[in-house]
Amino acid sequence: MTYLLIYFAIISLVAFAVTVFDKVRAMRGGRRVKEATLLFISALGGSGVMLLTMLLIRHKIRKKKFMVGIPLIILAQLAIAVVIWRVFYA
Repeated sequence: MTYLLIYFAIISLVAFAVTVFDKVRAMRGGRRVKEATLLFISALGGSGVMLLTMLLIRHKIRKKKFMVGIPLIILAQLAIAVVIWRVFYA
């Protein structure tokens, strides 16, 4: 369980950093992070932090792919967590 918490802490930090990095690059006209990369990091477990970060820094909030996609990823992750919990811990 400790390793799982460490993993989620790291992936959340990565999600935050990559989202902020992409926002800074967008403002400065630099090379951007691919949308697929952002969604992949979200699917790896950084979805909650990524969504909060995007809302706080107002990044990609007009893109339906992110404002619908990331909440759907969160719901899927919660559903998977419930199934795992019931199979292994109930």
